[in-house]
This record gives sequence, structure tokens and C-alpha cells, in this order.
Amino acid sequence: MSTAAHTAAVLAAAAGEELEGIQLLLPAAYDIIWSIVVLAIIAVPFYKFALPKLNAVLDERAELIEGNIAKAQAAQAEADSAREELNAQLAEARTEAARIREEARAEGGAIVEELRAKAQADAARILENAQRQIEAERTQAVVSLRSEVGELATELASRIVGESLADAATQSRVIDRFLDELESSATEVAAGAKQGD
Repeated sequence: MSTAAHTAAVLAAAAGEELEGIQLLLPAAYDIIWSIVVLAIIAVPFYKFALPKLNAVLDERAELIEGNIAKAQAAQAEADSAREELNAQLAEARTEAARIREEARAEGGAIVEELRAKAQADAARILENAQRQIEAERTQAVVSLRSEVGELATELASRIVGESLADAATQSRVIDRFLDELESSATEVAAGAKQGD
């Protein structure tokens, strides 16, 4: 109940009038009229001046919010695009790394195979050189042995025969015959040893 209605009720009660029912809740007609006048005085300037400014502020704020939403959506789309590009680059980098790893593995295998072949060639060359050197030393030893054995045989034959074998041709024949007999006896001994096994 408004103050004016309350005042009117108090005045009516003081005047001796009694208010009953709905009239207790309803204000007097002059209160309603004056309230409408005051409301119109407040509403017209509010509607003419304050409401357009309030609408302009609200419109500006709505545009700002929509602009921020559009910027956020654009940033999200850009971030998604960047993420997809990064994922593609990562996949490409992984593929490239796998390819490089396979190439390195293949090159490593080729290098190992090349080194193995080179080592085998070097070993074969060293073995061949060693065999040649052994053969040369054997030949040299045979020549040296033949010379020493020849001298010994000539000296021994000279003592046995009782005459000097100073003649080179005679000496050569005696040495060759002695060595042939020595070789044939060595062959017979070797054959006998094989049969005994």
C-alpha cells in the first residue's frame, strides 16, 4: 500500500468512514492520476534520451562480443589448420627419418660387404705372397742343399774312388746321380710309410 493510500485510509478512518474489502487495497483515484503523471514525466525523458544511449551501448557491446567471437573462431580455425600442418610435417619427418635410417642401414651393409671383400682380397694376396716367398725360399734351400750335398758327395766319392773328381763335368754327373738315388730312396721310404699306415 502506498503512502498516499495509507494516508487516505488513515484520514478516512479519522473522519469516521470505514473502508472495507477491496477498497483497503486500492489507492484513491487522485493517487493513481498523480502516479501516472510522475511516471510520464520520468518515462518520456528516459525513452527519448537514456534508452537510445543504453541501446547504443548494448549494440556496441553486442558487436564487440560478436567480433571477439568471430576472432576466436578465426583463431581456432587457424590453430586447427596449424595443428594439421604440424601433424603432416611430423608424419613427413617420421617418414623421412625412416627412409634415411633404411638408407644408412643399406649403406652400412654395403660398406661392411665391401670391407669384407677387400679384407678377403688382402688376405688372398698376403697368402699368395707368403706362398711365393715360401716357394722361393724352398727353391733357394734346395739349390743351397744341392750345392752342399754335391760338394760333400764329390769329396766322399773322391775318397772312395781314390782319385780326384776335379773335372766339372764328372763332378756334375756324380752329383746328379747321387741326388737322383737319394730322391728315389726318399720316395721309397715315403711310400713304405704310407703303406704301413
